[in-house]
Amino acid sequence: MMEELIEKLKGQIIEQLNLVDVNPEEVGPEDPLFGDGLGLDSIDALELIVMLEKIYGIKIENPEEGKTIFMSLKSLATYITENK
Repeated sequence: MMEELIEKLKGQIIEQLNLVDVNPEEVGPEDPLFGDGLGLDSIDALELIVMLEKIYGIKIENPEEGKTIFMSLKSLATYITENK
């Protein structure tokens, strides 16, 4: 179940952020989404927040919380699972 969600999130993030150079197979569940991992920035974070709200109906109220939630695909999938 968690693996399926992680795979689904890979596609959604790549599509939402238009990451044309990113191959979903190259992104590991524990890889950081920001910095050295996917290299996302603060604008990408806003896009992810919008995506979570639109697709999963989850609203992130506290931006500080976002740092933990968007640490990796695994942390994001865990958050979605716990807050659906």
